Amino acid sequence: MANVGGAEANAATAARKLFGTDGVRGTANVEPVTCEIALRLGRAAAQLCAAAPTPRRFVVGKDTRRSSDMLESAVAAGICSAGADVVLAGVLPTPGIALLTRQLGAAGGVVISASHNAFQDNGIKLFGFTGFKLTDEIEAAIERLVLEDGSGARLPTGADVGTVQVLDDATARYAESLRRTLPGGCSLRGLKIVIDCAHGAGYRVAPEVFASLGAVVVAIGAHPDGVNINRDAGALHPRQLQETVLATQAHLGLALDGDADRAMLVDERGAVVDGDEVLALAAADMLAHGTLRGNTVVATVMSNIGLEIALRERDARLVRVPVGDRYVVEEMVRGGYNLGGEQSGHLLFLDHSTTGDGVLAGLTVARLMIEGQRPLSELKRVMAKYPQALVNVRVARREDLDAVPTVRRVIEQVSERLHNRGRVLVRYSGTEPLVRVMVEGEDADQVRADAEEIAAALRAHLGA
Repeated sequence: MANVGGAEANAATAARKLFGTDGVRGTANVEPVTCEIALRLGRAAAQLCAAAPTPRRFVVGKDTRRSSDMLESAVAAGICSAGADVVLAGVLPTPGIALLTRQLGAAGGVVISASHNAFQDNGIKLFGFTGFKLTDEIEAAIERLVLEDGSGARLPTGADVGTVQVLDDATARYAESLRRTLPGGCSLRGLKIVIDCAHGAGYRVAPEVFASLGAVVVAIGAHPDGVNINRDAGALHPRQLQETVLATQAHLGLALDGDADRAMLVDERGAVVDGDEVLALAAADMLAHGTLRGNTVVATVMSNIGLEIALRERDARLVRVPVGDRYVVEEMVRGGYNLGGEQSGHLLFLDHSTTGDGVLAGLTVARLMIEGQRPLSELKRVMAKYPQALVNVRVARREDLDAVPTVRRVIEQVSERLHNRGRVLVRYSGTEPLVRVMVEGEDADQVRADAEEIAAALRAHLGA
């Protein structure tokens, strides 16, 4: 099974000057993440929402970075300058803003966050009135307005200028929506859970939700000071979580990222459980209850083939899309599917949320542990992870890899050896002069040798 020649980002995204695959992101107070750009983004979003079938209102939330207050104020000013109103939700996970956008019938939502990035970075991502991230086309239209500046446009005055209000119960609303995702009467009593909040947007709501359902909660990474978000903590740095799970004899560990839209889990033995394994767990449960729409899970080209095989053995299938949770969501909506995600921990349960939700993922796994009366180390055996070898090859130029006989021949030979018990993925990086080679199979030594064989062929023909 081979996939050859794809880039990490599509051409439309790569050609943009502001928007990447997840909004606008970069060093705070350096273009494009400046107050000036934030104001223009807010204004442009409000101008484009004039025809939306909703009141001209935007929900704005943020994470705990020092620069988030600054950018929140700028975005809100831009929205009000275009005649729309702002509802400030304060510090809240990204999925909470998506939820409130729908609940309040707003025209859109804005999240000030750079997710898993270090504290000096920040970003701005936008949601439409449906609670889904904006399409490429709408983002492109907003970007055009921002770059044109619009300083000559006629803006509202007097009573037509927008207002700002604070939503005091934003956290409570989101917490209640999370509790409602569990079956009536479901309790987490008997579970001890360590939650690493990454000093980020989930630092209050995540421990609160699990504790309110009866779990004993040990919270770490729950003291944000504006500069410690994601520092040696959270989904990208699970070591402290693993150590704390073992030291406290907890049943489960949950690590969020800065805006809590992704999660990595840790079982009672201290082993990391990634997004693929959570998808396999959730899919098996949904198949057993007849609730997995189309008997299909959507994931990216990076998901382990073990997930694909686990689904195949249960008469279900895996649909793969390019890297990026937005592409997962788009395919889920297009196909009418309700479960998808990424190996990195963006997990999408569209019956309950329109975007990745790390707290929801943790609740789902905790429920399965309670219902099955089994530890996570046993539950995750629903999927066998296959060894994976990754090699990056620096190239001097780009060519269609299908049109390079020597490279194509090696890839075909490796794919034949793997048959349907392994996978080859060879693709150009979207941001660097690299070809990324990934080989999966049952034997770790063999997949490493196979990946190096393909890399050698690439270096011989395209090497820098």
